[in-house]
Amino acid sequence: MCGIAAFVGNKPCLDILINMLRKVEYRGYDSAGIAINTGNDIKIRKDKGKIDKIFKALPRFNGNIGIAHTRWATHGKPSKRNAHPLADCNKNIFIVHNGIIENYSALKSFLKESGHRFSSETDSEIIAHLIEEFYEDDLFEAVKKALNEIEGTYGLVVMHINHDYLVAAKNGSPVLIGKGNGFNLIASDVTAIVKYTRDVIYLDDYEIAKVGIANIQLYDMKKKQDISKDVERIRLKIGEIEKSGYKHFMLKEIFEQPQAIRNVILGRVRNNKVKLSIDIDFNKVRRILLCGCGTSWHACLVGKYIIESICRLPVDVDYASEFRYRNPLIGKDDVFIAVSQSGETADTLAALKEAKRKGAKIMGIVNVVGSSIAREAKQGIYLHAGPEIGVASTKAFTNQIMALLLLAIFIAQQNGKRVDKTVFNEIKKTSANISSVLKNAEYIAKIAKKFKNSKNFIYLGRGINYPVALEGALKLKEISYIHAEGLPAAEMKHGPIALIDRHMPVVFIATRNGTAYEKIINNMQEVKARDGTIIAVCNSRDKRIEKLTDYKIIVPRTCEFISPIINVIPLQLLAYYIADFKRLNVDKPRNLAKSVTVE
Repeated sequence: MCGIAAFVGNKPCLDILINMLRKVEYRGYDSAGIAINTGNDIKIRKDKGKIDKIFKALPRFNGNIGIAHTRWATHGKPSKRNAHPLADCNKNIFIVHNGIIENYSALKSFLKESGHRFSSETDSEIIAHLIEEFYEDDLFEAVKKALNEIEGTYGLVVMHINHDYLVAAKNGSPVLIGKGNGFNLIASDVTAIVKYTRDVIYLDDYEIAKVGIANIQLYDMKKKQDISKDVERIRLKIGEIEKSGYKHFMLKEIFEQPQAIRNVILGRVRNNKVKLSIDIDFNKVRRILLCGCGTSWHACLVGKYIIESICRLPVDVDYASEFRYRNPLIGKDDVFIAVSQSGETADTLAALKEAKRKGAKIMGIVNVVGSSIAREAKQGIYLHAGPEIGVASTKAFTNQIMALLLLAIFIAQQNGKRVDKTVFNEIKKTSANISSVLKNAEYIAKIAKKFKNSKNFIYLGRGINYPVALEGALKLKEISYIHAEGLPAAEMKHGPIALIDRHMPVVFIATRNGTAYEKIINNMQEVKARDGTIIAVCNSRDKRIEKLTDYKIIVPRTCEFISPIINVIPLQLLAYYIADFKRLNVDKPRNLAKSVTVE
């Protein structure tokens, strides 16, 4: 959940590091810092707050090697003293770290007894002092020894005043090396390096790299030997990580969904069949477990509905953060599917490893190529949604649902079940249907303006659109800081109806999909009888809905399995415009970060 950037080369690195940090600031933005080795000393600037504020009117630090960091606080509140880079006692060793050191308390006691003095509240500072403890003129060896003592996760880069190389290490948090001509880069995300190089080496867990200007040495801590790895080519385009004229990344990403949906379908659907590169015989599968966090968990709930309906195969859905802690019953006849936009979500990755350890077959549904979950799972479905910079996920969610639908059809094909051709027809129309909803953005903005001062919202849906209600409520909470609750519409009567009055906006997903439409009408009447204000996402020419609603948002009618993709678009826009009218930082909401790489 922190952004890491580092450079070693034959030219000044200050501007490069700042630019790299800007590209990963969405990973954490409560504090930031830079340390540059000038050859004579190490110049450092760090503070709490956003990057542009911290580095405004920064003196020219002339140096060709440096590290930088943008933080999402875990141990220690956002402050100058807790901001990275962090140093050892003598200010010779500087580190930037993403992750959690689980045994930091014991290590800190040991280091204090050895005479080390600490200047921050962070667990990360332990690493710098531990390296100092082992340092004997060889930074690479000192880092190896220090990491052998550490329990926890780390994406780490280390710099020493006396060495012209950097040391990077990974366990649970992403680290990659960008190979350039006369320079090398280290980062937590490809978005930081794509401007400078497209050649990358991804570190896997327990791997350490010694990175100089021209040479990269790789070492596997488990095998206790040097290793070699292939250089991979990034296909990401610079324009994909720019706002391209949109006010916020979130708005851009909402409007990118027609193309994103085309991308996830491309090459996978042909002649009413789905082709996926998955080497699992689902005829021998007992059940499927879908696992994710936040928005991805909501996509899993939709996926359960789709897979069970089409394939008649049992599906369980788990919060990744809870999965390991209930000693789950899972074995070789089960398929575990980790769902994550970033592919780096710590809880989801840990759940995947636990399922793998228990013998389950493993898949990933992720957006980021080369991410930890993708590399650990080795098979699954890439979303191809393009980079998602806004913290609140939008296009990844809709692509996750489409990917799960494609998976369901693929499983049905294996099992000899027929999928109605109308489903394929609606898949082909999905991109155009999203575009038609986006044409209503100005109208949705007008609705948003009326409710920007609301204190609470309720979102209600039934069946496959109940998770859409959860997702709509989550989006509003994330970026507008308005309390919102998503519920199955029938559950409103079992307590939450006590909240309904003329001040309570209630958003219904009330499209004509599935068997619950009549029940939704009844729920709307119950809200109306208590003076609640109703906003309905519905289909056109629905006079029964029109009589009950105060505000209606028309969406195209589609098949039940695709309806969540269409119906969530207005809810994304509603949340976005409410937050924008409140003049909030839509892309960087308080206390949140994009890629949750700590548990």
